[in-house]
Amino acid sequence: MMDVIVSDWIDIGALDEIPVRGARKVKTPIGCVAVFRTIGDEVFALLNRCPHKNGPLSEGIVHGRSVTCPLHNWVIALDTGEAQGADSGSVPTIRTRIEDRRVLLDRAAFALGVAAE
Repeated sequence: MMDVIVSDWIDIGALDEIPVRGARKVKTPIGCVAVFRTIGDEVFALLNRCPHKNGPLSEGIVHGRSVTCPLHNWVIALDTGEAQGADSGSVPTIRTRIEDRRVLLDRAAFALGVAAE
C-alpha cells in the first residue's frame, strides 16, 4: 500500500487495520514506527524499540494507555513514551490524528528525524 500525504500528515491506513489493543508496524524512510490502538480507539505512535534492549514494542501487549515490551516486560506510556515504574528511559513519540477513520502521522516528525532507527 502506498502512503498518501495529506497536508502535513501522512495517511497510513484505516483505523480498522490496527487491531484493538494491538499495534501495526509502519516502515518509514527513516525507520519503523509502532502505531497502537487502545480499546477506546485512541491511536499512538512510538519508535518501534524499547529503551531498555531495543525490544519490538509493536509486538508488545497494549493495556490501557501503555504497552509492555515483549522482551523484558518494561511498561511504556503510549502518550509520552516514558518508561513507567522503576524503569527509566523513553521512546520518541509521533503525533497522530484520526480523520474519517483514517490514521494520520505527523510528517514533521519524520522530517526532523524523530523516528530514526
